[in-house]
Amino acid sequence: MNIEHLTTEAWEILEQSIIYYYELPIGTVAACDRETPALNYDQCFIRDFIPAALAFLIKGKTEIVRNFLIHTLKLQIKEKQLDFLEPGRGVMPASFKVIHQSSDQYLQADFGDHAIGRVTPVDSCLWWMFLLRAYVRATGEFSLAHSPEMQKGIRLIMELCLSARFDMYPTLLVPDGACMIDRRMGINGHPLEIQTLFYTALRCAKELLLDNNENANTHQAIDNRVSPLVSHIRHHYWLDLERLNVIYRYKGEEYGENVLNQFNIYSESIPYADLSEWLPEDGGYLVGNLGPSQLDCRFFSLGNLMAILSSLVTEFQAHAILNTIEKKWKDLIGFMPMKICFPALKDRDWQLLTGCDPKNRPWSYHNGGNWPVLLWQLVAVALKYDRPEIAKRALDTAAKRLPQDEWAEYYDGKNGRLIGKEARKYQIWTVGSFLLSQELLSDHSVPRQSRDRKYLDWISHD
Repeated sequence: MNIEHLTTEAWEILEQSIIYYYELPIGTVAACDRETPALNYDQCFIRDFIPAALAFLIKGKTEIVRNFLIHTLKLQIKEKQLDFLEPGRGVMPASFKVIHQSSDQYLQADFGDHAIGRVTPVDSCLWWMFLLRAYVRATGEFSLAHSPEMQKGIRLIMELCLSARFDMYPTLLVPDGACMIDRRMGINGHPLEIQTLFYTALRCAKELLLDNNENANTHQAIDNRVSPLVSHIRHHYWLDLERLNVIYRYKGEEYGENVLNQFNIYSESIPYADLSEWLPEDGGYLVGNLGPSQLDCRFFSLGNLMAILSSLVTEFQAHAILNTIEKKWKDLIGFMPMKICFPALKDRDWQLLTGCDPKNRPWSYHNGGNWPVLLWQLVAVALKYDRPEIAKRALDTAAKRLPQDEWAEYYDGKNGRLIGKEARKYQIWTVGSFLLSQELLSDHSVPRQSRDRKYLDWISHD
């Protein structure tokens, strides 16, 4: 199938996935797989809608994105709850669906109470902020973001993220399963994915909040948090061969403010032999998690890609991450861009950290599976730093398989060759990611001075 026919097919699937609310487009279902029970795949998930929404914006189909932003904001928890079992103020739902009742319709939100593990999503409100900024940048409709309802929604999200807590770090403390990796995977604490989305949301809020008395405290709180967050991530989460040598010589049980091993990391917990062989000379990446006696050295793709897109990392670090992806293509990309994390948890680690989760067995699903939805972020960061060869290679790899595999949700196996054992077909964020990636690459091929629309400017920060 040539690329033109492939694109036409993808757009047809995306159009068929649209959810309507009183005849207005409001989002897309998670998957259009008619051969598998719907479960919650007939709902619109905030995180899942992002690549489709960006593809719609590029094509000028702005109504669906606007409706999505307005109506999901109405589902946000606005008041403090007396019942501790209820979501906190500012929380956005994981997903919603349109319920038809006689001649009436209403939106039913899921705040995680029906999800695996019953974990409230931390990332929904952060992705919502990202999309609001992209919409404003794409349409120039600043009046939407500056409306009283949107300004209050942004403040509530910032209030939720910046509130007082039992924590000494500038990062966000969250439970396992609070993000795209929504099953137990040993990422509780300060997982990289949440930290990069948190930083992105802080920058979006700073850009969108009006400079007035009502927002003064929020602006000040953002300013106070951004700088220490950036320093913390760039230094403590960074791992390359130079940094590995420093960590290798750490002394444990040190006390005081100026110690080298501030998190009391024990040498025996770091797989030095594997890392010293695996890391390229000019490579590096942000580790997956950091906390007391914890340095999770797994490579988590979404966190590293969003760190580049948001400029949380330096230009040097961004190129080092891209070098790692390019030189470890077989491990991180294989036959489908790209692995959600590497390496997979095995044996006793798999038993203890996943709770013997059969869906997350080694090299499957969130435990080292390959996810086509990550394609758009890989393409975007490669283009941001003028490395189109990475973007084109990734897109070509995906295009060879996605249509024949019926736009699968995820892939299994160490090289991503197997369609996921429980993967849905016609997964909409897979379709949206492919379309968005193609548009980003097409836009990049036009000389910058000739471009009418700079799509990367909508989704990245300098």
